[in-house]
Amino acid sequence: MIRIDELIKCLGGTGNILSVTSCMTRLRITVADDGKTDSAALEKLEDVLGIVHDRKNYLEIVVGPGKCKKYADELKAMGIGASGVMPIEKSRLKPKELLKILGDIFVPLIPGVIAAGLCAGFASMEKQLCPGYEDSAVLNILYNFLTLISTSFMTYMSAWAGYRAAERFGATPIIGGMLGMISTLDGINQIAQVFGLYNKDVPLSSVLCSGKGGILAVIFGVYLLSVIEKKIRSKVPDSLNMILTPLLSLACCLVLYIGIIMPVFGFISSGIEAVVGDLCLSRNVLVRAVTGYICAALFLPLVATGMHHGLIALYTVQLQELGYVTLYPALAMAGAGQVGAAVSIIRKAKKAGNERLRHVAAGALPAGLLGIGEPLVYGVTLPLGKPFITAGLGAGLGGALVMIMEVGATTWGPSGLLGVFIMTAGPNGFLTNAAVYLLSLVIAAAGGYLVTEFAFSEKELEEKSARETAHNKNSGEERRYVNHGDDITFDLMKEGFSHRVKDPFGIHARPASKLCALVKKYDAVVTIAAGEKKAVCGGISDIMSLGAVQGTQLFVSAKGKQSREALSALKSFMDEEI
Repeated sequence: MIRIDELIKCLGGTGNILSVTSCMTRLRITVADDGKTDSAALEKLEDVLGIVHDRKNYLEIVVGPGKCKKYADELKAMGIGASGVMPIEKSRLKPKELLKILGDIFVPLIPGVIAAGLCAGFASMEKQLCPGYEDSAVLNILYNFLTLISTSFMTYMSAWAGYRAAERFGATPIIGGMLGMISTLDGINQIAQVFGLYNKDVPLSSVLCSGKGGILAVIFGVYLLSVIEKKIRSKVPDSLNMILTPLLSLACCLVLYIGIIMPVFGFISSGIEAVVGDLCLSRNVLVRAVTGYICAALFLPLVATGMHHGLIALYTVQLQELGYVTLYPALAMAGAGQVGAAVSIIRKAKKAGNERLRHVAAGALPAGLLGIGEPLVYGVTLPLGKPFITAGLGAGLGGALVMIMEVGATTWGPSGLLGVFIMTAGPNGFLTNAAVYLLSLVIAAAGGYLVTEFAFSEKELEEKSARETAHNKNSGEERRYVNHGDDITFDLMKEGFSHRVKDPFGIHARPASKLCALVKKYDAVVTIAAGEKKAVCGGISDIMSLGAVQGTQLFVSAKGKQSREALSALKSFMDEEI
């Protein structure tokens, strides 16, 4: 277990921690000053599987299921980050930040989503397996009990989203929840009829109707509410703020929300659903297969960067339009691909004599089978580089099958073997969906294993093992360097410079490829160290295996005839690009 005092120290002290929240596997922390945090020290703490630090003043610490909530509760009990709120900055409203913002809004809702979705899945199972359940008092009560839990969230999801969006954007939370609730009420239909915007024959085709625009409209509406509320609050006298500001803010926003935002986002939501539906529910089997493969193959990079929660917006659109989610079953295959890759790595590690890697992979395997992918991502496949890619390529095979068979999920969150309980929706029955889902998991795992066996050679692993052994043996000597600001300094026969990563997305594929191309121009062997991790710049996967996120302190060294020239060029490049 992490010692809380050590965690606080690595985060820059109690005064530097502004907010603390948690999702299924990550501790999500906002700090006042990024410069006071120590990402390298955080990665060394027990239970820490990885760090995602791709935004200023914001970190995601991967510690695994259950543990993240315990750590968050312990910090809040100490009065640290108890609000769990991180108001958004206007400068962050950029396309590349959109998925992250949506994730911040939806992450606190995940427990309710999972509980409601599982209950909907169990209710569907009962209805299909026990057709006469209404004649049994026990089964009838059980069905209605499960339905109550499911509908309590699904019916008022827009209100929960509005409340959380208001927290995220700095508006009054209860007013945001009210705005979300208003969008679902029948009064919207009455207003639409007055203006001739309501189609009684086909309500869902109306320009304006109850629920039009869905969650996306609510989120944008609450953002507008936050802007209006701040302006009104700055003008209203303090003595009248409590009375007038909420009323005026909601009234002003509601006119624009009902008249413009709901109709506009209604078209946007319909467009998104149409595109996703045309791909995921296409009558062309080949289109569905390709869609499923691509979705599953590309999901792991989103998980590694913490951006996967942003896809919840797509899930909710499908859930509201179809009553189930077709995209999530394919994405759930990514974890199975990792399981297969891990089995291959365990075999190779045993043959290469790398007991540390073998134990890490074997220890993370049970969690992977249950759909908890982060231990394998940060502990095994991502540090090795190539297996991170081969796992996704193998997972795509399972994604193609579930998409071909149109398996639908009642919610999102559970995956792996636990995911079978939510794969009860779609055009097929529960038993067919469950069987196809389990078969797809096996195919994805087999694909991950076979592609890794073929593409990641034992020689590569043996070379990595040899470098790791040499690094551990000489770690004391290799760390003897002097850092005088940004100057290149020398220590006996070693030479190098230190650099702190400033890119919001860390060292990802693009800068890594440029760095490798630059190194190849010089007759020198370049090594980059990040804490305990070390990589020789021979390939992109070697550099990305460092997991260097924003704020990571690097030390770049070189040996060879042109070592000084290489270091000079690298320093200029890294100062400008990384």
